[in-house]
Amino acid sequence: MSIVITGATGQLGRLVIADLLAAGIPADGITAVARSRERAADLVARGVGLHIADYDEPETFTRAFRPEDRVLLISGSEVGRRTAQHAAVIEAARVTGVAQLAYTGVFGGPRADFQLATEHRETEQLILDSGLPYTFLRNNWYSEVYAVNELPGILSRGAIVTNVTPGSRIATATRADYAAAAAVVLREDGHLGRAYELSGDTAWSFEEFAEEVSRQAGRTVVHTSLPGAERAALLTSAGVPGPLAEVLVDVDEAISRGLLAGTPGDLSRLTGRPTTPIADTIAAGLAGQPG
Repeated sequence: MSIVITGATGQLGRLVIADLLAAGIPADGITAVARSRERAADLVARGVGLHIADYDEPETFTRAFRPEDRVLLISGSEVGRRTAQHAAVIEAARVTGVAQLAYTGVFGGPRADFQLATEHRETEQLILDSGLPYTFLRNNWYSEVYAVNELPGILSRGAIVTNVTPGSRIATATRADYAAAAAVVLREDGHLGRAYELSGDTAWSFEEFAEEVSRQAGRTVVHTSLPGAERAALLTSAGVPGPLAEVLVDVDEAISRGLLAGTPGDLSRLTGRPTTPIADTIAAGLAGQPG
């Protein structure tokens, strides 16, 4: 068995590789796909194989795969360009006839009707059309988006600002949780033709999030819910490009409709352990704050 990870030098890809190695998969049985040798130097030093390729250069994937490979296609980060980027990987996998193509999509799959999900839906359809043995890993949001990335601003403002309807819930999990699930479906049999809806065990509201940050940080934080147009204006005034601001507002509307609140339990069943509570991720985020 050989395993190939695209986007291997990103945060999720590195965690997947670490999990595979920890589970006893030999380093020489794993290939990292990266844009440059420099970005993957630490992985190569551990004995992991390397293939240099770029999602924007389809020809670089020509000899990336072998028929026995189990491939993890980690979705690209450039919204608006991802379907074409993913298509290059899928076509190379199809021509080779790989043993498995796993893809990190979005929670809800074809039922996810918000803008950010469009390219994920398109990619899943391309994979189905290819006829390849597939596994869909439909990830909910990362807990780190709120509890780490946005935490400095939340603490500075004393508020987490969204256009989410008060009381709406979201079932996030950490990158480590999602990475563990990906490693399982790559190293174990029995996951072909399956679509896993991956989310945290417990959905939380932004009011509850604010209360937990307040408790741990020892200062008052509230949830401020704005109308969508006001939120978009606030984001653009802070330097967020207009199209991205529209996408973020649209995601919050999807949360308000309950599209990211599901807790089917697929993630904890795959990993064999509970998902990481949002309180734990908040604690980790606060530990990383200066002073």
